[in-house]
Amino acid sequence: MTLRYLSGVVTLEYDKNKCKGCGKCIEVCPHNVFAMEKNVVKIIDRDACIECGACMKNCPFGAIKVDAGVGCAAAVLSSGKKGNVVCGGDSGCCSG
Repeated sequence: MTLRYLSGVVTLEYDKNKCKGCGKCIEVCPHNVFAMEKNVVKIIDRDACIECGACMKNCPFGAIKVDAGVGCAAAVLSSGKKGNVVCGGDSGCCSG
């Protein structure tokens, strides 16, 4: 089962005109939201984004914006649990 954020609500924005194809976002994204296509990055699975902010923080060209800390990643981090944290169900952040 792959955990997914609620469909259609992620705050992820990508400006392909600013992308220089460095691929840093692909390297740091824990959920494979991005892929390289014709020397620029493309969003391939927007709803897989957990809004952790790693892509935005690592993009040297400002091509990515996301409201980090508002999605599933925030729920997991704020739970204070170590190890496997169940995200979904009554947590309200992800669906599987």
